[in-house]
Amino acid sequence: MYALLLALIYLCFISLGLPDALLGSAWPQMRLTLGAPLAWGGFLSLLITCGTILSSLASGFLLRRFSTGRLTAISVAMTAAALWGFSVSRSFPALCLWCIPYGLGAGCVDAGLNHFVALRYEAKHMNWLHCFWGIGATAGPLLMGQCLSQGLGWQRGYGLISGIQILLAAVLLFSLPVWKHQPPQREAVLSVEESTAAPSRKKSVILPALTAFFLYSAVELTTGLWGSSFLTEYHGLSADTAAQWISLFYLGITLGRLGSGFLSIRLSDDAMIRLGEVICLLGILALLLPLPDGFLRWGLLLTGLGCAPIYPAMLHATPKRFGTTAAQSLMGVQMACSYLGCTLMPPLTGLLLSHISMGLFPAALLVFLLLMAGMSQAAARA
Repeated sequence: MYALLLALIYLCFISLGLPDALLGSAWPQMRLTLGAPLAWGGFLSLLITCGTILSSLASGFLLRRFSTGRLTAISVAMTAAALWGFSVSRSFPALCLWCIPYGLGAGCVDAGLNHFVALRYEAKHMNWLHCFWGIGATAGPLLMGQCLSQGLGWQRGYGLISGIQILLAAVLLFSLPVWKHQPPQREAVLSVEESTAAPSRKKSVILPALTAFFLYSAVELTTGLWGSSFLTEYHGLSADTAAQWISLFYLGITLGRLGSGFLSIRLSDDAMIRLGEVICLLGILALLLPLPDGFLRWGLLLTGLGCAPIYPAMLHATPKRFGTTAAQSLMGVQMACSYLGCTLMPPLTGLLLSHISMGLFPAALLVFLLLMAGMSQAAARA
């Protein structure tokens, strides 16, 4: 039953990833259909992530009232409904309204599942689970790009992903009894909880850890949201080609987390974070330097490979750093900081780039990455 439960959580992470990259890959075409400025894509992202922050902060309370499985099924169903709403919308205000359930559906399930896995499974499973998120995040823009290239429109792309989400929600609903069979907590987590040094360590780690989550999301979400626009506006690629190329970023995350699962057997969480930062730096430099356009694909792939181990390692370290008593609440706070980075930085970056030059997109990523490296190192030393 433990293996079946783990398989269900893998399925949940695919569901989490499917809608995450849709807006960024579809926006170059969406804005033309709606007659909207480029920067308005950041406003939609802002609305989605505001809802996600609220539900993430409420995750501790909701998980105490509902089981993890039940809350996950409800959240996936909400996301499916929001995606259907996107598929039938014909105006920007309508999209804004559907952004509310879009965001609320993601926050609780994300915080709840990450806490559940960090508490009860080894680091390799955290990486592989987020690899399955990458499968969903890679499939999303690929399916959207296919719909755009065949002239079906972005509405059909959202409708297709909505149908997949509805199917996943049905599977989760009928498998609720499986969630009653939970593996025990990890011994490493229990040992930290009992340590007399834990309270002082918690205080010194909290601020840099939260800031690192904020900055990681700035890197990942800014790449996902504005990567296609960078390729179309600055390098002159077509919208369907840009949507397919940006999927390389999510493919890098997917493949990177698959490999990170094996590396994490040997390397600590902090070592995995440092390795990811170095690879991510190489990818951003490939986007920043004046190289032939063919290198852009490698830059996106390397940036994704670098992002791959960072987020799972930071999540997996949470119970070990703070203990089980504080981990559930702090997991929600960390997720909220992550979503705050999603909320603020992509739209602010888009606003800045729209007024200066989309060519500065890689430079913005570089600034976020260097700041994140400093915060993650401070958290590791604390």
